[in-house]
Amino acid sequence: MFRKPYGCPHEDVRFILYTPKSKHGRIIDVRKPKSFVKGGFNPEHETAIIIHGFNGTQTSQHMMFLKDAYISKQYNVIAVDWEKLTTYPCYLSSLSNTKLVAQCTAQLYSYLTFVGSKIEGITCVGHSLGAHICGMMSNHLTHKQHRIIGLDPARPLVQKHGSKTFRLTKDDAYHVQTVLTNAGFLGESISTGDVTFCVNGGRDQPYCNGNRIKRARCSHFLAVCYLANAILHNKKSLSVPCPRGCVMNNRFPYVNYTPNDIEMRLKYFRLGQDTNVQGTYCVRVEHANNCPFH
Repeated sequence: MFRKPYGCPHEDVRFILYTPKSKHGRIIDVRKPKSFVKGGFNPEHETAIIIHGFNGTQTSQHMMFLKDAYISKQYNVIAVDWEKLTTYPCYLSSLSNTKLVAQCTAQLYSYLTFVGSKIEGITCVGHSLGAHICGMMSNHLTHKQHRIIGLDPARPLVQKHGSKTFRLTKDDAYHVQTVLTNAGFLGESISTGDVTFCVNGGRDQPYCNGNRIKRARCSHFLAVCYLANAILHNKKSLSVPCPRGCVMNNRFPYVNYTPNDIEMRLKYFRLGQDTNVQGTYCVRVEHANNCPFH
């Protein structure tokens, strides 16, 4: 179903607030300030805006897993529910509807800063098409976002045909981080952030089984779980620069490095953390055994 960019707020774009005091969530509306108060929103705390992807819901198990991870660190979490605008198999209409979702989410973002949230304390986290929505919010904001985390940004019809205005780019925030887990199939194969992490090779995750579609789907959703686990356990992962992009078969690109180079280039990162480094890094991450990716 296609939706024209009517005004925002819009009935098909809902926002659900989760806080340490309101873990079951409450619908919030920028036209109803009391809805934020009743939901326990605290502008002094950091806020994560999380956005699901194509054919998803804000209550998908993997998105709830990410929500719980942020809440464990005392975040306000606002889940963007655009389920009615993205239903299988209507991918083209979902692409079109991302513009409306971005517009309404940008309105929410502006309201958060109006009521006292600091820009530095707001992170937009999007999975698949949700990553591009985070980027497109910039089309409607007067101030640049501080931080965007794109979890395996969607590739189909975006990488080759999408303009920079309607996709995630490193110009959309001061810190744009992308995490690739199914690069070249469901996820983009190019770096769109200041720093891009190719996790376990960035293409097919070694823990995913089944046919090509099942492995791709599993790999695509694991991006969410890897970030959630990194937040929950505050765990850093070994990484090395990958100047040519993601490497097949989960190999570290040591070919042109001397032993001294390797030791100097190896770094430890926690997915989601701010970092001053730029470029593409290959990262090894342990399997998220508790990952509900379906």
